Amino acid sequence: MNAPMARQRPLQRVTLIGFGAIGQSIFQRAAQAPGVQISHVVVPATGLAKAQARLGAAATACTAVPEDATLVLECAGHSALLQHVLPALQRGVECAVLSIGALAGPGLAAQLSDAAEQGGTQVHLLAGAMAGVDALAAARLAGLSEVCYTGRKPPSGWRDTPAEQVCDLDTITEATVLLDDTAREAAQRYPKNANVAATLSLAGLGLDATRVRLIADPAVSENIHHFVARGEFGEMELTLRGKPLADNPKTSALTVLSGLRFLHNRGAALTL
Repeated sequence: MNAPMARQRPLQRVTLIGFGAIGQSIFQRAAQAPGVQISHVVVPATGLAKAQARLGAAATACTAVPEDATLVLECAGHSALLQHVLPALQRGVECAVLSIGALAGPGLAAQLSDAAEQGGTQVHLLAGAMAGVDALAAARLAGLSEVCYTGRKPPSGWRDTPAEQVCDLDTITEATVLLDDTAREAAQRYPKNANVAATLSLAGLGLDATRVRLIADPAVSENIHHFVARGEFGEMELTLRGKPLADNPKTSALTVLSGLRFLHNRGAALTL
């Protein structure tokens, strides 16, 4: 008697929003994720031809999420949530978001939640460049009293941000504090650098009760994330020294890997 044939899982087609440094890195590595295929990449109209030339025949560049899309992975920045993710959720498309710092905007987190409920689908907030997010969210259930985050990057990681009005990034010789405030203020003033602060705050005490320090440090070459949390569970302290993307020092390489892990999980039969 012949053994029954293994049932093949259907291929999961994915629409990627954004084709900058993160999006291109995810696209290049997505072939490693079995069972998924990035079929479309959403870019602004001005970059459509250039994106299609890079994609070749592997995927289709477009200016909006296709009507038949079933799964979206966002890595385009804050404006993409309003322009593309909210409408996709409202019509029932499952979405995963890497630009967590955007949720510091007034009411945007609630808008995403409402849109997903309206469409009968889910929105996934990915951990991105930070570890320990699951543990922090679990600790919150017992009660948190304090969450403090410090983000330390080399001066090159702060270019084209308000840090240039705080100090001369080309000449500083010692660690310089750029911001010491709430996670909401950090995410709003440094949207390309403070996604980790926003992620930790959403998992823990919230945007207004999470303390954040952002530092430019010429003595480091990595993006260093450190947080301390205290509460009924005890105390947690974690430091992550993430290497930046070679072509985008504002972004940790782990952000790309977080997006890839989500794709791997969607194509795998068992996830951890």
